[in-house]
This record gives sequence, C-alpha cells and structure tokens, in this order.
Amino acid sequence: MSIAFDPARGMLQALRNDYESGYLQSVVELVHADIFADFLDMAEYLLQQGYKDPAAVVTGSVLEAHLRKLCDKHGIPTVKADGKPKTADAFNSELASANIYSKLDQKSVTAWQDLRNKAAHGEYSEYAQEQVVLMIQGVRDFASRYSA
Repeated sequence: MSIAFDPARGMLQALRNDYESGYLQSVVELVHADIFADFLDMAEYLLQQGYKDPAAVVTGSVLEAHLRKLCDKHGIPTVKADGKPKTADAFNSELASANIYSKLDQKSVTAWQDLRNKAAHGEYSEYAQEQVVLMIQGVRDFASRYSA
C-alpha cells in the first residue's frame, strides 16, 4: 500500500519545497501578468478601432485589479474594518505609503484612475485618445515593474 503513495509523497514534498522557496508565488505572478497583458492588448485593440472610452475603462480595470493584487502580495488589507471594500485610491495611497512604489508612481496611478473615472462616467470630452495611449503604455510599464 505504501508503494502507491510514494510518488504522491515525493510530488507533495517537491510542491512544499517550491512553495517554501517562493517559486509558486512567481508562477502566480506570471499568470497574473499574462492575464493583465491580455486585457491591455484588448484595450489597445479597442483604441485602434476608435473606441477610446471602452479602452480607458478596460485599462483602468486592469490597473485596479493589479493594485488589489499588490496589496494582497504585501499584506495590505483590501477591505475596511467594517468589511466594505477599499477604493482603488486607498490602495494607491497605502501602497505608496508602504514604499511599495514611489510617490511619482503614485501620482501616475492617480492620473490614470482619474482618466478611467472620466471614461466610466461619460465625461468623454475631458480626455483625448492620445492620453489613453499613454495610459495603456504606463499601466503596462507599471505592472511589469511591480509584479503582483
């Protein structure tokens, strides 16, 4: 009977060793990066087709999801004491305060969040297509520098 469990025991031990060494976290980060990249590619496609507003919303959603993952990675709670979710602005502030990224990056994130909010709330004339191009590039760069 124990012979049947020997391969499983070995696999579990290897899995445990990988987990303890931090290798599994790297795999999770790679999966997140791949998913985020797919959505940013979708945003670029929307932009190329002349849909700057949906492109901005998609990119902003990717940014917010990435900030949430960064909070999780660094032990920053994503919900308030009353159990309600924190805002993306709160994530940004707390991540910068914890020195996960710089104040300059915090300002960029704030600008991207503002652009996304304008797109999501129908304030389409408040920003230009070129700003959405820069937003997509900036979010892509930000996510690659600060993996989650």
